[in-house]
Amino acid sequence: MRWPVFLLFVLVIALQYPLWLGRGGWLRVWEIDKSLQEQRAHNQRLEQRNARLDAEVNDLKSGTDAIEERARYDLGLVRPGEVFVQVPQKPETPQKPVIPEEPAPVSDGRGEAP
Repeated sequence: MRWPVFLLFVLVIALQYPLWLGRGGWLRVWEIDKSLQEQRAHNQRLEQRNARLDAEVNDLKSGTDAIEERARYDLGLVRPGEVFVQVPQKPETPQKPVIPEEPAPVSDGRGEAP
């Protein structure tokens, strides 16, 4: 009676091996699905970036406002009669850590400290 059970067990294991660990097994499918999801997320980020660049190209082709804005920002250009004012920012100085002091004793109202 042991041999048929053992043979059946080995047969089940032999049939399950390709399903789980074989070339087209579930583990491989899960890995491919994970990489597919990562690639879709990456593609979506690239599509958003392309849409922003496309909108910027359309702005530059259609009007002078975008060109003027880029010239002012990138090159620091000003119109005749305008005054350019630049306010320098203070460099950040590291602050010293605040060390808490010992709390003062609290009086009980009679002039005595507990």
